[in-house]
Amino acid sequence: MIAITLDNFQQMVVEESKRKLVLVTFWAQQVPESIELRDKLAAKLSGLTDHITLATVDCQSQEQIAQQFGIQGLPTAILLKDGQPLDGISGPQDDVSIATFLEKHLPKPEDVLLGQAKIALANGQLVEAKTAIDQAYQIDNSRADIKLVLIEVYLQTGKTAEAKALIGTIMMVDQGSEYQVLLAKVELAEQAENSPEIQALETQLKATPDDINLSQQLATQYSQVNRHEDALTILFRLVQAGDESTKDKSKELFLGVLKSLPDGEPLAAKFRRKLYTLMY
Repeated sequence: MIAITLDNFQQMVVEESKRKLVLVTFWAQQVPESIELRDKLAAKLSGLTDHITLATVDCQSQEQIAQQFGIQGLPTAILLKDGQPLDGISGPQDDVSIATFLEKHLPKPEDVLLGQAKIALANGQLVEAKTAIDQAYQIDNSRADIKLVLIEVYLQTGKTAEAKALIGTIMMVDQGSEYQVLLAKVELAEQAENSPEIQALETQLKATPDDINLSQQLATQYSQVNRHEDALTILFRLVQAGDESTKDKSKELFLGVLKSLPDGEPLAAKFRRKLYTLMY
């Protein structure tokens, strides 16, 4: 909460409200309901400072500001945009009425999560992006903009099958330029996952399943096309069953794949645990 005074009035009421919404709550010590409203608004808006700024006016010490807003009674809260009143509430408010008032002007939870996912993706934070976009998709699994970001996350984490299945649910009306780019990426990922090199190695390994060199080559190819789980499964089996002459290289490749995964990736934690139990 930011306390409005004559010194920062221009900045908070005019300039700040040009960037985002500013909610001004008016209170006085002798009116407990106004303090209750101020504190409830602060609790409701926690974590939403990117979208709205909560400001307060102490009507006892800042009587001139209260008069300028034309405050007739407390509790009162006024929502500002571009320096002008947009909406407001007055009188005692319960949690339901406060939530109803705020919901008219605040982004939906899924919109907040979608924004977080986009920022995380732009910063290369795949785990954070996946967590946020998964939550957004759970809230609303029909929105194309949420699906498109989830498809991008799937592609970057090697889940081509999931990306292909989800992109197939995008309606024609939502098949814009972003969709076309992702569709091309899905097709390329599919081709890479089943390249002639990989298919040839798979065929050879099927014929000679005990060939450690072929297994290592195939695991390396899988890792290069983001099929990390397939690569780790093969390499763990080699580490688990190999003799001392071959185990070191398999373990080196195994640790290399783990290192390539983003911090916090559940797949990495899963296979680190498996390796730990094998060693100890």
